Amino acid sequence: MLVKQISLFVENKSGRLAEVTRILAENLIDINAISIADTTSFGILRMIVNDPDKAEEKLKDAGFTVGVTNVIAIALKDEPGALAEALGCLEGSEAEIEYMYAFVGKFQNKALVILKVNDEEISTVIDLLLKNGIQVLKAQEVYAI
Repeated sequence: MLVKQISLFVENKSGRLAEVTRILAENLIDINAISIADTTSFGILRMIVNDPDKAEEKLKDAGFTVGVTNVIAIALKDEPGALAEALGCLEGSEAEIEYMYAFVGKFQNKALVILKVNDEEISTVIDLLLKNGIQVLKAQEVYAI
């Protein structure tokens, strides 16, 4: 139930994001979710793609510093309060969400959210979500979107 997220450091320089997306496009790798956090000199680009192993290989070949992180993808009713309900079931546990971002598309007419938690807490978080009726997606379901 873990999804591989591609993370890479990208210089804040004209054309760098275009280069990343061009490499992925040339290799028929589709971006399903994307997030960027930046500082004055570089950004951390996080992506969920349909072929994370190939993306990692091609981006490293192009000289990018690439990391792969396990994240959790959840499907929620696309209505007010659904995210609050999902996050509420984690209250009181030791689990801490390091960051999260939304997915570009939908899965079975549901909104998708990517959650990053501490590696030691992944199983606990997945169990809590499932026990509370939150749909946790399998990696292949996410890559196929």
